[in-house]
Amino acid sequence: MLKKTPRRFFLKQAGASVLATAAHPLYAAEDPVPVDLGVVQGKIQPALEKALQLVGGIEKFIKPNSTVLLKPNISFPNPEIYASTTNPQVVRAMAQIVLNAGAKRVIVADHTMRDPSLCFKRTGIQAALEELENVKLLALDKDSLYEEVPVDKGQAIKKLKICKLLQRADVVINMPCAKSHVATDVSFGLKNLMGLIWDREYFHSGTDLHTAIAELATVIKPHLTILDATRALETNGPTGPGKVQELNTIVAGVDPLAVDAFALDLANWNNRVLTATTVKHLSHAIKLEIGQADLTKLNIIKTTV
Repeated sequence: MLKKTPRRFFLKQAGASVLATAAHPLYAAEDPVPVDLGVVQGKIQPALEKALQLVGGIEKFIKPNSTVLLKPNISFPNPEIYASTTNPQVVRAMAQIVLNAGAKRVIVADHTMRDPSLCFKRTGIQAALEELENVKLLALDKDSLYEEVPVDKGQAIKKLKICKLLQRADVVINMPCAKSHVATDVSFGLKNLMGLIWDREYFHSGTDLHTAIAELATVIKPHLTILDATRALETNGPTGPGKVQELNTIVAGVDPLAVDAFALDLANWNNRVLTATTVKHLSHAIKLEIGQADLTKLNIIKTTV
């Protein structure tokens, strides 16, 4: 069942800007304060464009003739209304924006949990992208697509096989959806990086999952995270069906931990109030200094379009 979005996280937009300025006392009044997170509510295309503008503009990330890897969540062969995968229209809009900015080609890829051909078809991602030129939808379902790398800060994982595209792409943009998760409480940006490794099962059964997710973020570092919160799967994640809330929101940021920490306030995941210190993989990420989880120390601009 879809519900209209609560507006509690959009109500104090002016106050947020004042707080952000106070948190950066070294900036003179006439100097623009860098935006850590752009949070925009509205229709997909203008919301995405505005969120990107807030964090510096797409030109900050995309150079002419570059190859860009987009990593949405396409793990399950469910319709987009389930909110268990990234909205295909968000991915399409992002691919078009990247191409318009001068990228030579865009690769949309995921190591899906189920048969990739079914996932691509039933989620709508294949149909959404098929008319775009220079955009390739790729299933990361072969061992030959991966290479082994060490995990220098690893305790739960010492080495792992990551997608070779990470080395070949000029820009990596993580595009998770916003959903609950039975094993990790939530599945946002850091959890979505598991779709770029070969042995996902080892994370779940061979080591401590929460520690491993945080340690993975020391190896795979996207240039940008775009959280699709157009819909949020509040319960029965990661697969659904469950309680879905329509938020019509895009969250953009360079710091993946900041994006995840902010997303905790978008809904009551599994009917609980969560914080970055109570979600285990985010707590480990804080200890590993992946990014900033204290929202009071971030410049967060929230708006509607």
